[in-house]
Amino acid sequence: MFFLSDAYAQGAPSAEPSWMPLVVITLMMVVFYFLLIRPQAKKQKEQKAMIDALSKGDEVVTSGGLVGRITDLSEQYVTLQVASVGDKAVSLSVQRSAIQTLLPKGTMKSL
Repeated sequence: MFFLSDAYAQGAPSAEPSWMPLVVITLMMVVFYFLLIRPQAKKQKEQKAMIDALSKGDEVVTSGGLVGRITDLSEQYVTLQVASVGDKAVSLSVQRSAIQTLLPKGTMKSL
């Protein structure tokens, strides 16, 4: 019956500097910034500029896929004419943030 465990000597200290893991983590953060965070921030900035520049008569696509022409603007909402039934226009109110894409003029006529 052996109750004592074997004692092993510890290995020699490594030659790697103690600040090396900090450098690796910093490099990973820099890579994430340039590959993920920066492009997303740029895309959000462009989207906000497009939404701020909307005007009456612009043709847009909403995030739900509706295509319409802007007939009225307010600070938070946009009124879109999505169709015409006889002589009456079918209009919907959507939030400005729901506007996803600005279409070239005349796109609705080709649909």
